[in-house]
Amino acid sequence: MNNLSIVEALGQIAREKNVDRELVIQTLADALVSAAKRRYGNTENYEVEIDPIQGKMEVFAIMTVVEEVVEPSMELLLEDAQDIDSKAELGSVLKHKLDFSDFGRNAIQTAKQILIQRVREAERERIHDEFIGRVGTIESGTVQQISHGDIVLNLGRAEAAVPYKEQIRRERYRQGDAVRGLIYEVLKSSRGPQVLLSRTHPEFLKKLFSIEVPEISEGIVDIHAVAREPGERAKIAVSSTDERVDPVGACVGIKGSRVQAIVRELSGERIDIVPWIDEPDIFITRALSPATVTRCITDSRRRHAVVIVEEDQLSLAIGKGGQNSRLAVQLTGWGLDIITEDQYQERRIEQEKYQQVFRMIPGISELIALSLTTSGFDSITSITEVDLELLQTVPGLENAETASNIRQSAIHFFAEHGEIDVNTLTKDLVDNVGPDSESTATHTEAVSDMATVEVGVEEVPSEAIVEPVGGDVEPTTVQDVSVDTDENAETGSDIVGSVVENTEEVISAGSEHLNSENCEEEPEQGV
Repeated sequence: MNNLSIVEALGQIAREKNVDRELVIQTLADALVSAAKRRYGNTENYEVEIDPIQGKMEVFAIMTVVEEVVEPSMELLLEDAQDIDSKAELGSVLKHKLDFSDFGRNAIQTAKQILIQRVREAERERIHDEFIGRVGTIESGTVQQISHGDIVLNLGRAEAAVPYKEQIRRERYRQGDAVRGLIYEVLKSSRGPQVLLSRTHPEFLKKLFSIEVPEISEGIVDIHAVAREPGERAKIAVSSTDERVDPVGACVGIKGSRVQAIVRELSGERIDIVPWIDEPDIFITRALSPATVTRCITDSRRRHAVVIVEEDQLSLAIGKGGQNSRLAVQLTGWGLDIITEDQYQERRIEQEKYQQVFRMIPGISELIALSLTTSGFDSITSITEVDLELLQTVPGLENAETASNIRQSAIHFFAEHGEIDVNTLTKDLVDNVGPDSESTATHTEAVSDMATVEVGVEEVPSEAIVEPVGGDVEPTTVQDVSVDTDENAETGSDIVGSVVENTEEVISAGSEHLNSENCEEEPEQGV
């Protein structure tokens, strides 16, 4: 193979690997220098000249003319120098052309290995730079192989992997299948960049909606939150910047066409589409659909809510294996405690008992006792052993000195009287506690950052506009969309409507604010 053929081959390599041609040529020059050093000595006096147009490729040794040679690889006698250049004299620097045939097989092999390695490194760098800027986007590829549960995809210009943990469990893949996923990470490794795709990431669902729903890509409909249990069920909260556009209807599409396409992509994953609202009480009730919520008591400081439902709605609110409540927690970002009305009344009685105990401690007022119980304190010991910083999070105890005095007072009281058993308190207190008790009215304005909203939910036809009852608010469309995977269904969705009957926010009585850790025999909520 002549030099021209070698240069042309390098150009072809550059095109196939999508690597800069100049980089390949420079790599070849470095490889030839390495071969020369291996043959003639490890010096720095070699120079390579490559003309890609004419196909010329030459290697020179830079030699100094001397009277006596000490370093043969760098020095040349005057007589030998004049054979190369008749004008050479002592001290002159000559470029002595080397013959490739003198390099030897090992030197040429070394040059070849260097060239291959450098081209691979350049290709890896190119792939990394290309895909690192595409993290968060959807990429499609075909299944090339399946190794140890991981799927290797051919993206055309690169390879990508879908790790087993990022796959939807019910899906099965075969070689040649088309697969889409979200690029969530690009790694550098000894084997080159690893482009990792996910089909379980919540962002993947958001991107699918952005593709299927033009209103989202145009910025008319916003996706505020996504919660998923891949392959099983998902919840997505949406709102509209245009009053004329129904965000739920836009995501569902005509006869469910838009959301059905996403469901098919996700192998039948049911999707609940929830209208977003910047009112935690109402948003939480919507997130728990299709369950009917009676009351929602929120604690904004702890971002925790107690959700009260009827007995027959408890299992629906929690969902199979706690799925519905877990998704609601993920969607809202609030801790949820779902209980029945009877459990709620039992808690109120217990809290009133704790408040009575705390009021026995010198320095603890009725208001502070209320704040302590609503913040989760259920014994004198819990006050004496708590960190001062945590105690300062209790409403009314933000001041460090006040919090320290309360804790010291509790320590002295405990040393003198020990722990008080709430079960020994008078029964008169129990009889006085109820939904309309005087104690409730007494503490109506006790804690300003806690609120109670009572809501009623009933079934309405899909896409119906329902007038709220008892409040001066605008009509609201409340739709939770559960999509059926049956492609022959009329709409492909199971739409549940909800009506917010009372939107007037009232400040809850202190006795209504509950500690989520004191529920008796509550099912796990997935908080």
